[in-house]
Amino acid sequence: MGAFPIGGSDKKPNTTEGSASTIQEKHEPQVGGFKLKAKLKSSKINDLAEVLRSVSFLEIASEKDALNVIYVESRDINKNPYLFSITKFKEDELEVIYTIPDGISPRRRRFTVVRYLLNILSLVESSYSVETKTLFELIENTLKDLSSAVSMDYTKLYTSYDSLKKQVTDYKKKIDRLTQQNQALNSKNYELKAENDELKLRTKALEGLSEDALMAKLQEWIIEHSGSINISEFTKLYNLSDARVEEVLNKLVNEGYIEVVK
Repeated sequence: MGAFPIGGSDKKPNTTEGSASTIQEKHEPQVGGFKLKAKLKSSKINDLAEVLRSVSFLEIASEKDALNVIYVESRDINKNPYLFSITKFKEDELEVIYTIPDGISPRRRRFTVVRYLLNILSLVESSYSVETKTLFELIENTLKDLSSAVSMDYTKLYTSYDSLKKQVTDYKKKIDRLTQQNQALNSKNYELKAENDELKLRTKALEGLSEDALMAKLQEWIIEHSGSINISEFTKLYNLSDARVEEVLNKLVNEGYIEVVK
């Protein structure tokens, strides 16, 4: 009897009255089942009840020519059985009926019920036996269905994983590429900032020329260039505006320092 209890991860948590957690509405569970050929070894079917009553979590209900063994794994908020199975022992047949609630795989639920049934049969093997052929067929089909479900789930999972892995690899490459571009932009930005700072210093120095100094620079230019001046070249050299240079030239003419020759 050390194999009991069973059910494990197929159970849903029981709802406790007065709990502050939100209670979600449960839908009616589906019903599954199967039948096996069997043989009663003892004189009466109800003789099995004495053995099975020793298991505390089983409920026994006798009929005229059958014995019902009920295993309630969980109940709803109204204390009604929700996740349960009924094993009906007859003289020449064994029938199992079980519920399949939402959220539980039918294949996995069937596997759990068959595992539970094997434990029950081990308790009554001296008084009741199931035909070996039908029992082995049941076990084989149950394992095949479960294996198929697991294989399908694994295939889907691996496909999803493989796709995500490729995306991660592409993103890593993109991040590396963007990192390199960012480093290059930072370097270029540093160079442009240095140039800009230098130009600001030069502009400030040139803009700091007094009017007298600018008048002297213009006279020097005119003398060095045989009495002529190219305003565009002069302003470009000293980073001055055309308007300021023209203004100072006019002043030089008005004050008689230079003369315009037509």
